[in-house]
Amino acid sequence: MKRVTLSATVVALTLVGCAAAPPGTDGDLVDDWAPLAAATGFTPEAGTCHPTVSEVGYRSAYAPTPCDQPHTSETLYVGTLTGADATGSRPPETDSSAMRTAYATCEREVNEALGADWRSGRIGLSVIRPSRAGWEGGFRWFRCDVSEYEGLNEPSVVSRTASLVGALKGDSPLRHTCFKPTLSDDRVEAMTPVACTEKHRAEFVGVWTAPETDYAEFQRNEDRTGESCYKLIAEYAEVPRSDVEYRTGYILYAPLEEEWLTGNRGVQCFLYVSGRSLTRSMKDAGKAGLPR
Repeated sequence: MKRVTLSATVVALTLVGCAAAPPGTDGDLVDDWAPLAAATGFTPEAGTCHPTVSEVGYRSAYAPTPCDQPHTSETLYVGTLTGADATGSRPPETDSSAMRTAYATCEREVNEALGADWRSGRIGLSVIRPSRAGWEGGFRWFRCDVSEYEGLNEPSVVSRTASLVGALKGDSPLRHTCFKPTLSDDRVEAMTPVACTEKHRAEFVGVWTAPETDYAEFQRNEDRTGESCYKLIAEYAEVPRSDVEYRTGYILYAPLEEEWLTGNRGVQCFLYVSGRSLTRSMKDAGKAGLPR
């Protein structure tokens, strides 16, 4: 705007025919002005918390709050897309190489910050992209945001007053452990978390990373997914793989299609027993501890 105003002033002076410069001046109106600073883009900061969960990183809505104040999401990492991933005319679509690059980076950085795979606890991961206007203006950042959720079947976010850094280390209350599942026609309707010393019939054993296939192929290959969960159960309980399916079943939570397209390949696997309840963890239980 300064340059526009200056041009108008120069035109006005020319029209009135000003001839002599005032005493003590050289007659040049602009040579002593400091140059305008180069335009700078907006980049969000890691280690910040936010009052709401976002899907798009609008500059106008960016209002971080201290993490010791009530908030529902936290930015653990901010990355930058480069090369071919940064050349599109609009922000990365869900099913794009750029989005999968951002997701893979977020998953790695978030897991390190949390202390374990984010899917091993009541944590949600979101990859936040710039708005279209921001992208067109040159923004190439992406945010890796996390939130605490009520539970496996309760995706409501929890208002927090502390950071999630290190939240899945050790015996964190956010970690998945033992559950009382509610089933209907072999479908899980609810997974109620309980202490492993209480009666329960399911226990989280780990996350299996599915191979890079299309989502339809992943869904068709149920046997491979089940076998992978059985292997995790065997390792978790320290029993031979050949014994597992005669002693337990499994419950799994797989990514939804949109999550899969973004890059999420993690399948949450749970040991499940029918016909009786457990009152201890099956971690390292061995043949003597795992029910028959």
